[in-house]
Amino acid sequence: MGSDVTPSVPAAGWFERRRIGELTLLWEPHVHPLLRCNIWHVPGRDADLLLDTGLGVASLRTAAADLFGNHLIAVATHTHADHGGGMHEFSERWVHTAEADMARSGHYHVPLEPDAWPPERRAAIASSGYRLAGGLLTAVPIPGFRVADYRLRGFEPTRLLEEGDVVDLGDRAFEVLHLPGHSPGSIGLYEQATQTLFSGDAIYDGPLLDNLPDSDVIAYRRTMERLLMLPVSIVHAGHDPSFGRERLHALARAYLDATPVVSSAPCANL
Repeated sequence: MGSDVTPSVPAAGWFERRRIGELTLLWEPHVHPLLRCNIWHVPGRDADLLLDTGLGVASLRTAAADLFGNHLIAVATHTHADHGGGMHEFSERWVHTAEADMARSGHYHVPLEPDAWPPERRAAIASSGYRLAGGLLTAVPIPGFRVADYRLRGFEPTRLLEEGDVVDLGDRAFEVLHLPGHSPGSIGLYEQATQTLFSGDAIYDGPLLDNLPDSDVIAYRRTMERLLMLPVSIVHAGHDPSFGRERLHALARAYLDATPVVSSAPCANL
């Protein structure tokens, strides 16, 4: 897909959503699955949680304004472009300490034209199981939007998270789990009372990426081993459908079985 892309979709309709119990799942249907993250809204008594914010090519705050009446805490599971692109729109912007500098600088910017990527980046993503033919956007949010002009906006974190911190919504509490490997500051949020895990990109039911410049296969293996020990009933992941404990164990064991103990050199960037 080149710089002049049609058709266009009004920014207010750029996101689709689905209710899952009390949760609302939002996503960007016109974004390639590689960069189409799950955006989770969790209502609470004293505050609401917004987990990840998409690419930032259209205003999430405007599109989902009806959901955001309560005090809102936006948490980035990590600062890759597909998860942190809209963080700058919100007043509460929480991220793990290990990615604070990346958040500020927009370190994880990725061009939305794969033809502009270095060949080794395209090859690494293809080897992970993603096909990039046709480009990364199938539409644009407003007429005249130029894919080539997209830049990931940095944001200043308002709170830096560490392992064991708690995101308290008043009637719900989520413990921060540091789950590195995919990126240095990847986190999950775990609610012990319901055994619910929001896993970000630590694990999801699709091709896992561990060949990015800041990925660490050894750390990723430790994360998988930790997830095998975690009492979990449901996982709401950063991509693809939610799943239960049995599928979590199958995905974690498949990664451990398929991945060498010694990390190879990273070769891609997102």
